[in-house]
Amino acid sequence: MRSYGMYDMTRGLTLALFAGLVGVALWGAAQVGTQTSSRFWIAMAIVAAAGLLLTLANHVGTWTKGLRMRTSPGTFVLAFLPVLVCVGWILMASQPGHGWQEGRIDSWSSSIGILGLVHSVGLWRGVLAFGFGVMLGLSLDGVPEPMVAPDTPAYAPIPTRTEGTATADEPVTAERRWAVRRRESGTPAGTTRVPERTRND
Repeated sequence: MRSYGMYDMTRGLTLALFAGLVGVALWGAAQVGTQTSSRFWIAMAIVAAAGLLLTLANHVGTWTKGLRMRTSPGTFVLAFLPVLVCVGWILMASQPGHGWQEGRIDSWSSSIGILGLVHSVGLWRGVLAFGFGVMLGLSLDGVPEPMVAPDTPAYAPIPTRTEGTATADEPVTAERRWAVRRRESGTPAGTTRVPERTRND
């Protein structure tokens, strides 16, 4: 049974390190505060970066597994963009004071009857920002490196003999000719090959 002791220890230490960095980022966001509109958006950006950092911890060491990082277009369009719209909408509606587009978002939410829902979910705006960063990280994926075609073909053609030139595979070619003639004449497989007589004989 294969042992994963060293791998598990390395992965555990990596996740612990990233979790510590996430904690530092959240502490920094708390120091910035959300008293004003500008502070609010700075703090939310830090929290979103913490969510992204935690997700990227799962991709550390991807290159050691023969994988490369790429953005998954389907995941980005079908999962991340809807989250971006919803989180951005709620954060703009719940920002302190009269921030950027806050009045317009409140008016639109009231018109379509979701103002109460927006303000209720907006109480968890820190969680929304963190989840936004997580979704951004989940839109990344590790895929195998593309196979590169070799410079030379897998099966090189057998060199043929030209007039007046001897090749290294001549004995093999002669044996093949003898096998073909033996099959055509019905000679048993165990028959010893008789050298061909030349014209001078």
